[in-house]
Amino acid sequence: MVIQPEIDLLLSKVDSKYTLCIVSAKRARQINDMFHGVRDQALLTMSAPQIANLTSTKPLTLAMEEIADGDVSYERVKDGIK
Repeated sequence: MVIQPEIDLLLSKVDSKYTLCIVSAKRARQINDMFHGVRDQALLTMSAPQIANLTSTKPLTLAMEEIADGDVSYERVKDGIK
C-alpha cells in the first residue's frame, strides 16, 4: 500500500501525528460538507454523468494533499485548565 502524500512530508507540516489526525479529519469534514452542498445543487441542474465527474477523490485524501501543499494550517490554542 502506497500512501500519497507520504507520511514523512505530512508529519513535517504538523507538530505530531495526533495533530495530523485531527487537522486532516476536520478538513475532510469541511470538504465532505461542501461536496454534499454542491451535489445537492447539481442534482437540480446537471445530468447524472456530470454529477459523477464532480470528484472521485475522497475528502480525506484531498485534506491530506492540502496539508502537504501547505494550504491548510492550524493554531495550537493554550488550554485554560491547570
